[in-house]
Amino acid sequence: MTPRGVVLLTDRLVARGDLVDVVAGAVRGGVRWVVLREKDLPRAERAALAVDLRAVLTQAGGTLIVAGPDPLDGDAVHLPAAGPYPPPAVGLVGRSCHAAAELARLGTEDYVTLSPVWPTRSKPGYGPPLRPDKLRDLIRRSPVPVLALGGIETPEQVTACVDAGAVGVAVLGAVMRAADPTAVAATLTRVFATRTPITDASPEETT
Repeated sequence: MTPRGVVLLTDRLVARGDLVDVVAGAVRGGVRWVVLREKDLPRAERAALAVDLRAVLTQAGGTLIVAGPDPLDGDAVHLPAAGPYPPPAVGLVGRSCHAAAELARLGTEDYVTLSPVWPTRSKPGYGPPLRPDKLRDLIRRSPVPVLALGGIETPEQVTACVDAGAVGVAVLGAVMRAADPTAVAATLTRVFATRTPITDASPEETT
């Protein structure tokens, strides 16, 4: 199974509380996929954090994905556009992409993120933003399901991404910075549930 719906990316440096507590709140709000970032931590600390987050997600039937090639004793990773190629042989592999040339390099990946859709506070100046029209064009070129990423904070933005063909939206600041992560996650997941992605894993052929 590939990620769908609202996917949460972690950032303990902007979280308004303990990271595990924030993630638990998001899970109570309906989030079932979480990407553990925190790449600056030593492996031992990051692995311990992965154990705690998996415990939270397992109770809800969710899945933890680890950013980078090391799955931290799990079976799911999310890789940067730069590599490694080919991906490691684990159960679930995602990759960050930003342009058609990166989509063309995909091999055995199960899904991708396309970003940034809108300007993002997490990476100011990163872009230029795709906006929904460019996002739609790249989704049509992608051989695998697409999560929209970057600057997604409102129900209207979730709707625009799903209407463009995304099978889910990856969010960070909207939940990490929220005073009530459960309420924000519930709002965004509810909006997603009311929409039906136009495209899935069957892109239009391009020449």
